[in-house]
Amino acid sequence: MRKKAIWLLSIILVACAVLAGCSGSGNGNGGGEAANDSGNSGQSGEKVKLTALITKHPLTKPLAEMEWLQQVEDAAGVDIEWQEITADWGQKKGTLLASGDVPDLFVGPNVITDADFAQFQGLFQDLNGLLEQAPNVQKMFEEKPETKAIATQRDGEIYGLPKYQSYWPNTANRQYINQAWLDNLGLSMPTTWDELYHVLVAFKEKDANGNGDPNDEIPMDWPGGIGGYFNPAVLLGSMGITLASEVSGQGYFIEDGGVKNFLTDDRYKQMVLFLNKLYKAGLINPEVFTHDYTKYQAVARGEGDTAKVGFTWGWVASDRFGEQVAPQYASMSPLKVSAGSAEQVSWSYDYYSLNFGVNHIVMSAKTKNKEAAMRFINELYNPVTGIQALFGSIGPNIKDNGDGTYAVLPPQDSKMDPGTWKWTSTWADNGAFYISDGTPLTLGKDMQEVLTQSEPLSGVLEQVDPENDVYPAMFIKYSTADNNSMSLNNTNVMNLANTSFAKWVTKGGIEAEWDTYVNESKKAGLDQNLEIMQKYYDEYLSTN
Repeated sequence: MRKKAIWLLSIILVACAVLAGCSGSGNGNGGGEAANDSGNSGQSGEKVKLTALITKHPLTKPLAEMEWLQQVEDAAGVDIEWQEITADWGQKKGTLLASGDVPDLFVGPNVITDADFAQFQGLFQDLNGLLEQAPNVQKMFEEKPETKAIATQRDGEIYGLPKYQSYWPNTANRQYINQAWLDNLGLSMPTTWDELYHVLVAFKEKDANGNGDPNDEIPMDWPGGIGGYFNPAVLLGSMGITLASEVSGQGYFIEDGGVKNFLTDDRYKQMVLFLNKLYKAGLINPEVFTHDYTKYQAVARGEGDTAKVGFTWGWVASDRFGEQVAPQYASMSPLKVSAGSAEQVSWSYDYYSLNFGVNHIVMSAKTKNKEAAMRFINELYNPVTGIQALFGSIGPNIKDNGDGTYAVLPPQDSKMDPGTWKWTSTWADNGAFYISDGTPLTLGKDMQEVLTQSEPLSGVLEQVDPENDVYPAMFIKYSTADNNSMSLNNTNVMNLANTSFAKWVTKGGIEAEWDTYVNESKKAGLDQNLEIMQKYYDEYLSTN
């Protein structure tokens, strides 16, 4: 009997070993089967060599130091040689793609655009025939059909996969003012542009931070440029323009069923005149058009307990100002142009750009080991991987509670804010991943704060109708010809707009030059783009 028992036990152990060898990844971080690629023996420990390029934030540490990413590569049976791009991807990309010598994978927000797919046909892999190897991606498409719509080109191809992260609010932009400075000077919270002007003058002239130096305050600051996040374009909401970051970076918006562009709108001229008034009075950071984003962030963090910036825009106070001076700041409601203005105030609506993303991972058609690349993609799109790609590795950044739930941990450095900790630790919002709505994760302090600090904007945002007030950029796919035309036109229009904006804010002259500028914008292709976008917008409305 004893010999028979030993024999049975041996049979069971052999069977278990065979099953384990067939089961693929089982580390809990990937969630997809890491089937062996042809010519690769997972049993022998060999890995498929892949190359990849990622566009990442300048703060982000080297990918080799990310524990979760190494686990994903191990689970997929791949060894990736990464090229890490932190600046000037727009300038570098054209040369790289034109050479045809491209990596197996590209990762990053719109790292390869729909316009690139149109221009460099045949260079990128249509994933339709490979998606059966990525059940996590298929699950994302099933649970969030919007993601499949975002990924699918007009003729049905899927070249780039989107992301979805589920937690973010309806707007990226919050408007902040130093409440401590208001209190120090006995001032009320401004509610109009004129009131803001007088508050900023007081900030400049009356030693608002109370350190004895009346010249070290910066009344107003933003990271240069116009459109996109964290800049004065949101003031256009004071005159009823609803921005959406997917297209507002190039001036486009929806009003009364029409596609328009604020860069040639009289309301934009009115806003620029106001900014020039502020600049001439010394109320705007003189480096506003020359400092980079890192300097923009650093200046607002002040020196010790002494704040330096009075009024600005940002994601959340702790990220914008740092933990030490953030408590001095209050989130503001949108401003009216004047007390008697009858305009319905609006704000920027960014739900889709914050929670979804376009073309976050793209495969080269030249990739020799497509099965291995798909295994890696599948591992990325497991929600437990997703929370690590967004917030950092389980262990240093995320606590595994042991019951299937997780919690974002505070920074290991108590002086670092959670936003910086995230961007330092991992891919953060630039990653390719899927975090399902039901993923059991307790968010960190900064994400809880961002919801609280959005409350002054909630009444205005509730009035925004996403179906009729926001251009559905992520869901509209253009023909190759229209894509090429729009891309060229937008480059020409924005070159003119950015140069003119900086000049008009710092030196004035918009009224004398406005008509010529509008005509030059039309010649640069703005009217053609508006016609193209209107055609597709009407088509979208008729089919949805």
